[in-house]
Amino acid sequence: MSVELNHTIVHARDNRESAEFLAGILDLKVGPEWGPFVPVATSNGVTLDFASVPVESITPQHYAFLISDEEFDAAFARIRQAGVAYYADPQMKQPGEINRHHGGRGVYFLDPAGHGMEIITRPYGSHSQ
Repeated sequence: MSVELNHTIVHARDNRESAEFLAGILDLKVGPEWGPFVPVATSNGVTLDFASVPVESITPQHYAFLISDEEFDAAFARIRQAGVAYYADPQMKQPGEINRHHGGRGVYFLDPAGHGMEIITRPYGSHSQ
């Protein structure tokens, strides 16, 4: 069997709020709560299991999602419609912009727990810059 990432736990102030936020932006489904987790599954079978923890226990992480150009257009429209701040860079020094790295488009934004979320239309290294 080849190695595949199956799931990861994402710490959140409110597991349902964070799961619904990400699912709403990416047009994914929130799965049924089981134990302390509210899952959101991606199309390649990886599940992000959101777990509520005390705020002081949250260490901001980065999650990047590879999506099609059409999905980017729809997700970016939802980001803008929701009034979510977005940036062209992970340092958040280019507000209100997207990037065009690797022959595609990308944008960064924060989820309700402060995790850095990124959507890209081309994998890193897939096109010379």
